[in-house]
Amino acid sequence: MRDDLAALRPLLLASGLGLGVAAASEPGAEPAGPAEAAAAASMPEQRRREFLAGRRAARRALWAVGLDCGEIPRSGRLPVFAPGRAASISHSAGIAVAVARGADGELPLGCDLELRPLPRAAARLVLRADEEPLLAVWSVTALFSAKESAWKALAVTDGGLRDLRASSCGDELRVGLRVDPARAVGVRVVHVGAAGVFSYVTGQDTVPG
Repeated sequence: MRDDLAALRPLLLASGLGLGVAAASEPGAEPAGPAEAAAAASMPEQRRREFLAGRRAARRALWAVGLDCGEIPRSGRLPVFAPGRAASISHSAGIAVAVARGADGELPLGCDLELRPLPRAAARLVLRADEEPLLAVWSVTALFSAKESAWKALAVTDGGLRDLRASSCGDELRVGLRVDPARAVGVRVVHVGAAGVFSYVTGQDTVPG
């Protein structure tokens, strides 16, 4: 699985993005500083491993675009990066992945990893009626993942995934706010492993779908 994800690095670099991957099972993983240690201290062991894997993945993504990065504290549930650094982190089934942009990049950031496929019945939690035709081409897992990536990139704070509208745009998906259709991003979804998907935002889309 990690090899499948690592193979995507050239694809993301072509879009100006760095990719980092880490496993919760990596031996000897420790917090990178006191803020990470404090955040992880009260977590159950598996959650602690996943949290630290996410931080390692983010640092590796930033290194991939030539940026160093120390510890990554958090505010609430959100990671807090040093000035000039930004990354998006996702976890699934013990694997953490992150995407980062270079210091001069302006791409909105969002990624999502789903290694456990969702049942078709979950579509009602993700889609509205006007999006159901997408199921002829895209799996529920792919659509869920794309909306998760867009949710992060658009910095949505209220509502749920059904408040985003997805539409096909070539080999990508366009995902935008229903209340403000001009606020949208392009999202690419890539299959990884036997049934998993990885999605990431490829750029801002200002043309209403």
